[in-house]
Amino acid sequence: MASMKPLPARFAIAALGLGLVLTVPARAEETRAIPQSAAQVKFSYAPIVKKAAPAVVNVYAQRVERQPRNALFDDPIFRRFFGEGKRSGGPTAQSLGSGVIVDPSGLVVTNNHVIENMTDVKVSLADHREFPAEVLLRDPRSDLAILRIKASGESFPVLEMGDSDAIEVGDLALAIGDPFGVGQTVTQGIVSAVARTEIGISDYGFFIQTDAAINPGNSGGALVDMDGRLIGINSAIFSQSGGSVGIGFAIPVNMVKGVVATAKAGGKEVHRPWLGATLQNLNRDLADSLGLDRPMGALVAEVDPKGPAAEGGLKRGDVILAVDGKEVSDSGGVGYRLGAKTVGGTATLTIRRDGKQALVPLKLVSAPERPARDRITISGASPFAGATVVNISPATIEEFSIAHAQEGVAVIGVDDNTAAAMVGFQKGDIVLSLNGEKIQTTRDLERVAAERPYVWKLQINRGGQVITSVIGG
Repeated sequence: MASMKPLPARFAIAALGLGLVLTVPARAEETRAIPQSAAQVKFSYAPIVKKAAPAVVNVYAQRVERQPRNALFDDPIFRRFFGEGKRSGGPTAQSLGSGVIVDPSGLVVTNNHVIENMTDVKVSLADHREFPAEVLLRDPRSDLAILRIKASGESFPVLEMGDSDAIEVGDLALAIGDPFGVGQTVTQGIVSAVARTEIGISDYGFFIQTDAAINPGNSGGALVDMDGRLIGINSAIFSQSGGSVGIGFAIPVNMVKGVVATAKAGGKEVHRPWLGATLQNLNRDLADSLGLDRPMGALVAEVDPKGPAAEGGLKRGDVILAVDGKEVSDSGGVGYRLGAKTVGGTATLTIRRDGKQALVPLKLVSAPERPARDRITISGASPFAGATVVNISPATIEEFSIAHAQEGVAVIGVDDNTAAAMVGFQKGDIVLSLNGEKIQTTRDLERVAAERPYVWKLQINRGGQVITSVIGG
């Protein structure tokens, strides 16, 4: 390590009120090294960047539309109400983002929204080499995806993964990515918050907040600590202009680790532990009624009698305060703490019940698919043409965040330029009935949708609200 010496007293400057003094190397020609103290960091971040930047890549994605014209548009009834429709072909969309290499074989972590619905993906390294990549795993619930660089015999630079539970508000952090496609860019800031929930970016709403400048194109890039380790995947910003205003959000690396492990094992889907209970956030009034001095934790609203929560002894009215000793402030915190764990073994919930704290064991098991999801994309000439639906089960309720569903079938996707898209169906809609017939399975919907009545009468549950619509006539 190169020796460091302070500036002469008359040039000593307090750094940002932290009581630190700027220092410089004793000789300019000395070799730089990774900083070992806060004072050294104040001089330069270059050693950290040299360690981390080679493993941060640009991700280019493109979708080529290959779907033929939907037969629905040949139906005279639907042409009357929705027009002729449009034929599509050739490139239809492009996406630009960033990624992080986490394995020498070329495994790259990025955001799912960077490559969502894309068919052709390429990555460009910091040294300007470019390679095609394949998508190994998509995990929309965490907004993460894993790519593999197609290059035989290559060994790629890797960014070591740190521990996002070890960071604290006020820690320094660097964001590395490709904002606006200008090329690899490094920005510096601090960790502004460590457990931001209620952001609405993904199902696991638990983010590191930073004021390091993050802009469009940074999605999927690295948030790095002062040891040059990955602590988060930059995912979103709060902005009214589209540019950085100092409020950026990163997915904690401890969530990333489980997704990477699944991809390395050859898995195509991430299986996470199932709580088997519905949770509710606390407000001041609820906290007072439960004898809590502050609205912290998650209230158990319902318990599945066949789930692991019930087996462990969790009851309605309990308040979950911590998971394996890590405090949670709301239901999002519980979801993240469980979602970052792998299936197998047990966790311990710290709860408050009747004014006293207690510990509840929770088996870490996947939610069962009962009945089987029986995924179908509806075709033909009906309002549902282009909608992908599944049967409702504990697994699909958990996976697609449809806690309000008790019966019917769930819409989990809607193709562009289809009748379902034009009618306005949304992911998460629950189809209850069609033309007066109760829909209990995906096969029920497929069968009734194959009929060709002049008028379609349908009933859906959207976010807990039942909506009845009539189309045609």
